[in-house]
Parts: sequence; C-alpha cells; structure tokens
Amino acid sequence: MFVKICGITSEEDALLAVAMGADAIGFLLAPSKRQITATRARDIAARLPPEVLTVGVFRNELKERVVEFTHAAGLKAVQLHGNETAAESSWVSERVPMVIKAFVAGDPDIDRQADYGAEVVHVEGKEPGSGVVFDWKLLDTKSRAKILLAGGLGPDNVASAIEQVRPWGVDVSTGVESSPGVKDPAKVRRFIAAARDAAAAIEPIEDHVGVGAVEDDPIYDWHDEP
Repeated sequence: MFVKICGITSEEDALLAVAMGADAIGFLLAPSKRQITATRARDIAARLPPEVLTVGVFRNELKERVVEFTHAAGLKAVQLHGNETAAESSWVSERVPMVIKAFVAGDPDIDRQADYGAEVVHVEGKEPGSGVVFDWKLLDTKSRAKILLAGGLGPDNVASAIEQVRPWGVDVSTGVESSPGVKDPAKVRRFIAAARDAAAAIEPIEDHVGVGAVEDDPIYDWHDEP
C-alpha cells in the first residue's frame, strides 16, 4: 500500500513522515493554507532519502510554470489538481519524471489516465482539499486505473476505505494534522500503520492494479529492494 503524506510545510514534518514509513511527500505549490514556495520545497526535498517520492501539487497553473517550478524544486512528480485537459497534462508528463492527475469521484475520465500521461490518478470528493469523506461506492473497484485515494481519510477510517475501495495507494493531509500545515506525530504513525495493516489483510486481486499488483509496478522503482 503506497502512502502519501501531503501538505508538508516543514522539514521536521517531512522527516517525521518518512521515519514513520511514508512513501511520498506532497508540497502544495498552489493557493492553500499549506502553500509553500518552490524554494522551500526544494530545501525540504533535498533532506529526504532518495527513495522517497517528492510531489509538487498544482491547481490550474500554466503548464510551463508547472514544469519550471518542478525542476526548480528538484521534485520527482507533479500532481495536477485542477481542470487541466488531457493535452495539458500530457504536455507536462513529457517534461517531468511523473504525473499524478486528480479527478473527482465518479468522473468517467478516471479510467483515461493514459490520455493524461498520468501514471496514477488521485481521487477525492467534489471539494478537493476539504478533508470531507465522499461516498466510496462512487469508485469502481475494478477500475484499471492506479487509484490514489484521498478525501477525509484519517487514522480511524483509512482501513475501512482500503477494504472497500482497494486502491493502489492512499493520500492524507488534514486527517493527520494538529493544525493546518502542522502534522501530528501520533496521527501520522497511526494512519500509516492502519493503512499497511489493512492492505496486508486483503487477498491479492489477480490482474487488478490495486492491492497486490506492485511487483512489476514502475513506480516502485523509487523504493529500495525488499
């Protein structure tokens, strides 16, 4: 189970999340209470182990600036969290190491990740970043997309979400905070442990891109050999 801790604003929180076992760290480079500059993201990312996936989150930014900021910050992935078209997303994907494209739950384009040049699709409710849980039944558990599930997740419900949706990974920000932009060590630890325990309890699904289909998954090149 791939785990991303997003909305990181400090080096301390980034190192904490990594120490707890996070696979990816997200930096909001779009307007938000948790927004940081590309320079700040670069300084934090430089202190992280090379196997950690560092992600810059953008919303309706000019595609040229997305690429510029990503390279300036030395990040390994881009998360496009706005109304970017397939053409715009594909253009970015040709110029950065990896693209994660965000969609609202129920959007039929979720299964068009290849058209967007996206290796992973990020899915949450109608109000992105609100920290509100959506109806997980809106997601097709047989989808061929690599789903990074978000939206109102926390230590107390992430196991249920994984059991029902069986996503490729989970993403959290608000649910592990003590205040906006400040992570709570106990919540981060509980969230990651609950996600991993829930994934381990699920039988692998043959030919499914969710739980149990990671051995030949190129995104796992970011990780050390087991």
